[in-house]
Amino acid sequence: MRRKARLGETLEQLYRTYDFAGRLRHDPIQVPRRYRRAEDAEVAGFIAAALAYGRVGLFLPVIEGILCPLGDRPARSLREMDVPAAARRFEGLAYRFQKERDILAFLHVLSVLLRRYYTLKAAFLRHWSPGHQDTGAALTGFMAEAAAVDTSPVYGSPIRPGGLAYLFPSPRTGSACKRPNLFLRWMVRDRDTDLGLWTEIPKSRLVIPLDTHIGRVARCLGLTRRRGNDWPAAVEITAALRALDPEDPLKYDFALCHRGIAGLCRGRDEPACRACALKRAARDDAPRGAVG
Repeated sequence: MRRKARLGETLEQLYRTYDFAGRLRHDPIQVPRRYRRAEDAEVAGFIAAALAYGRVGLFLPVIEGILCPLGDRPARSLREMDVPAAARRFEGLAYRFQKERDILAFLHVLSVLLRRYYTLKAAFLRHWSPGHQDTGAALTGFMAEAAAVDTSPVYGSPIRPGGLAYLFPSPRTGSACKRPNLFLRWMVRDRDTDLGLWTEIPKSRLVIPLDTHIGRVARCLGLTRRRGNDWPAAVEITAALRALDPEDPLKYDFALCHRGIAGLCRGRDEPACRACALKRAARDDAPRGAVG
């Protein structure tokens, strides 16, 4: 109990003193924050989150390459999307696992969902129930519906290549779903950098966007015993953080993740680790201290 209280105090201090505004230019959340209309912010956010893997300096130009042709009303542009015309507009656009046609198919799937539900929020809430313990079941349903969209207009047959499937991961396969959970954090949380557009879902039901940075910190702090960064690990880490803040367990996510991005946590036992207040707070015999 002393260790839990000490860790909670240290994380709270990190959260209270963190320079959220200063780190915005290093985070894809900057993309949806530019849009005034909720329907456009959520579309821009989904596109930004889906492609937010690798280095920020590499994926941001690709995101801009998608959003720029969609104009200042991306939701409307996608609802009205014509695949042959879009193929010409996005010609040559690719990123790592996604070939040109994978990105076109990704936009086609979003177009179908937007025509079906008008907004991405309505599409997601179709699978959400207030009785759900977390967003896992709704995310599974949403991704299954996305997977069922006919991709023949893009590929010539209803196939789902790896480059497209990578943009629609699901808890059903055991994936940690880092990027969809990041998108949900942006939409649901209503403070710090996040937008708070989806008030129907409580912050307490979110699951942490688990990536290598969060996984490294979580194991260092004893928040999970799982070795892999999978869906059960994400749920376990979230449960540990929920014990510290039952209403808003993901409040620590941005600061902890960016410690890793900034190179402050490398997951190795080195002098910098031994001087880290988070590491000290996680030890049973550690004194209380400020965040280093």
